[in-house]
Amino acid sequence: MMNENNSKKVLVTGSSGGIGRAIALAVAQAGYEVVAHYNNGKEKAENLKAEIESLGGKCSLLQFNISDRADCTSKLESWSEENGAFWGIILNAGIARDDVFPALTDEKWDSVIHTNLDGFYNVLKPLVLPLCRKKRGRIITIASVSGIIGNRGQVNYSASKAGIIGATKALATELASRKITVNCIAPGLIETDMVKELPLEQMLSTIPMGRAGKPEEVASLAVYLLGEGAGYITRQVISVNGGLI
Repeated sequence: MMNENNSKKVLVTGSSGGIGRAIALAVAQAGYEVVAHYNNGKEKAENLKAEIESLGGKCSLLQFNISDRADCTSKLESWSEENGAFWGIILNAGIARDDVFPALTDEKWDSVIHTNLDGFYNVLKPLVLPLCRKKRGRIITIASVSGIIGNRGQVNYSASKAGIIGATKALATELASRKITVNCIAPGLIETDMVKELPLEQMLSTIPMGRAGKPEEVASLAVYLLGEGAGYITRQVISVNGGLI
């Protein structure tokens, strides 16, 4: 795995399962050093680290709660002071608490907004200035097709992901002069634990390709956007959805 990426560190939030795990593995296989974030899934994160290292890659673990601003600031600032700026930051961590709007509770609204949307600010705020000083880097956010078209029973989730899309586009305009690209991947229906409770047969009928996507198909795009060859791609929302929209 020795290549030009070996000296570049990439943070992947929510890396202990699903899309995040696939991204972390693909990033490591591309030669980057992975900093795998987790909150409560320590055992899964440790298993991921072991797998990456068994493949000859480099991985370290970093625990923090993306919805806790003080926790993010303390741990990420300490990490940056010790290790310098990341090359890449992939904001994947998020939650869903679905319900039709009349039945949506305050807790379901607040937890999704605080985790998904506030997490964008909480994680990036301590890390952007070090990137700006280096005048290089990649920021990739993971939103959702739900943030583009809106999904029934996901008013809270759709709002949080639409907010991430808007924030990504705005931040891209601010950082472009510093040679930092900021892009968003908006997955459609992807085979993860999050979709196991959904009416899959009904949903598949709306997808031209007739199947759910694989986490690895999202991960391959993230790896491309991290690369030097993607240096002129910024402020974009790229959807991986089998033709759904």
